[in-house]
Amino acid sequence: MLTAFRTFAKSKWAIGLLVLLALGLVVTGGSQMDVLANLGPKHVVSAGDRNLSQVEFRGELDRIREQAQQQAGRALTFEELIGEGGLRQYLEQKSQQLGFVNWAWKAGIRPGKELVLRQIRQAPAFFDSVTGQFSEEQYRTALAEGNATPEMFEAQLRDQYSTQHYGAALGAGMRLPRIYGAILASQALETRDARWFTVTQAMAGTAGTPTDAQLTALMNQNADQLRMPESRTASVVLFDDGATGAVAPTEARIEERFNFRRDALSLPERRTFVTLTAPNRAAADRIAAALRAGQSPAEVARANSIQPAEYNDTPRSALGDPAVAAAVFGLAANQVSAPVQAGVGFVVAKVTGIQPGRAATLADVREQVIAELRAEDARASVYRRVEAYEKARQDGKTLDVAVREVGARVIQIPPIRQDGKLRNGQDINPALPPQLIQTMWSLSKGAESEVVDMGQGQYFVVRLDDILPAALPPLAGIREPLAQQWVLRENARLLSARANALAARVRGGEDLAAVAASVGATLQTGTGLNRQSAEQNGQGVIAGVFGSGRGQPFSQQNTVDTFVIGRTDRIAAAVPALAAPVAEQFRQRMAGDHVNAVGETAIAAAAARSKAEFDEPLARTSLGLPAEAPAAPASPGAAPAQ
Repeated sequence: MLTAFRTFAKSKWAIGLLVLLALGLVVTGGSQMDVLANLGPKHVVSAGDRNLSQVEFRGELDRIREQAQQQAGRALTFEELIGEGGLRQYLEQKSQQLGFVNWAWKAGIRPGKELVLRQIRQAPAFFDSVTGQFSEEQYRTALAEGNATPEMFEAQLRDQYSTQHYGAALGAGMRLPRIYGAILASQALETRDARWFTVTQAMAGTAGTPTDAQLTALMNQNADQLRMPESRTASVVLFDDGATGAVAPTEARIEERFNFRRDALSLPERRTFVTLTAPNRAAADRIAAALRAGQSPAEVARANSIQPAEYNDTPRSALGDPAVAAAVFGLAANQVSAPVQAGVGFVVAKVTGIQPGRAATLADVREQVIAELRAEDARASVYRRVEAYEKARQDGKTLDVAVREVGARVIQIPPIRQDGKLRNGQDINPALPPQLIQTMWSLSKGAESEVVDMGQGQYFVVRLDDILPAALPPLAGIREPLAQQWVLRENARLLSARANALAARVRGGEDLAAVAASVGATLQTGTGLNRQSAEQNGQGVIAGVFGSGRGQPFSQQNTVDTFVIGRTDRIAAAVPALAAPVAEQFRQRMAGDHVNAVGETAIAAAAARSKAEFDEPLARTSLGLPAEAPAAPASPGAAPAQ
């Protein structure tokens, strides 16, 4: 192939083609190149010389979804995984990451090859379980299981080192100005004197029982939060036997199956042994001689600086190396093998126990055989019903008639949302399979699906019975929680109005003690307060006392049902001798956050220089989703805004 390309490149045809391309660029201004560019692969993320293809992106999201499903304990759709802006956040982070490593490589931040290789050779996942040493074969096998290659893995390590080394250099070279810590220390150690009183809900009055008109108004004000999303009901045809289960197989069938599978069901011979792997034949001969002389495998292993591999009750089929398996299962008890040329080095084995194989009896495996036959019968029964159902439909019979004829069963699905939850937002138990929900949302009202194969001998048909459009719930259904929210909102309004009126009197010049006495409140005094000691009085007191100047009144909400109104009388600055060590502590504490912030800015700047960008519609289509995200449904269980 390469020879053919070289031959063509030297021919007159290649020169003619270049001339045509050049003329095309002159005439079209380069539009031909745009057409050619469109023929190339599209990337979900692009950043200079770095990119993330559709296949790579799908692979990463598959791994992320698998981890999320394990944590959630149920199947997740990609829409659930990337919902609420999760996809855009992932793509933004990925584009910045690729943009930074693209810039770093061009800027000369490149870890040495030996550094990467040394890290790889220290990873326990790549050690051979027999030799206890790094194994090139194990390295490649482990990566292949994760759909990766050594080149991909080593490139990731290089990028990781580039980022870590850049961050370390950034942190080592930055020093936060001392004034930062000094300001915080001054604020923390200054003390203040203040007076205040508490305005309670009882002083402001409480709301009564709301009318239907008031509740309806509140519901309309919070329609987006209260509106229930579209939901659907369906009839699902199942072709299994349901709770009745399969008929027990006859004794003749049980015996026939047992006789057919007797060898496979028999218990194989198992052996307990230890193997020691040496790098060469001479070392293996010494190990074998030492074992035959009566030394224990552990002593021999220590003397030769190797790790013994112990096997307990292991069948021959569990040994991957045929030569080692033949040697081990050719020994008598307590016998030592001659050195065996294995895939990695030379292996010496010592057998310490033999558990003979035993032919299975029907009594041993009876339940297993019955379970197999019942499973086969159930699958065959389902398949016969599916075939009979499809034939009946082809003959023009309705779904209901076909179901009765073939002996299938129909279950009703209550109104569910597209996320698989009930209309009121509660989980349905057990959870419906994603294929069923997807099929329901692919049908129009009254339509019936084809037979859907869920795998493992399970099939279903869906008839969409009804579509309930998005709508506000009836007032009667949410009266109690809505009334509670109305009362909370009205009480908060009354309390705020009362506190504002009292605060206005204080700001107008009335004496603080006189205003407190007018509502029966107790005036409290705090002397030498700092931010820590003021915490016991509430967040409102802290905000008011330390957020106002000397002589200034303040009004702050202290708890859900109280306000504090007061005045700051005196402010004492921090003592310099005490503030100095505290300032240094603050500076050190802030340094890490400051470095992180600068690092994020540097990464964003590097990504911008690399012209990092991402294609969100392409990312969605790579996952088999529509290019545009669906509108987010309102949460029916959300509390109204107060």
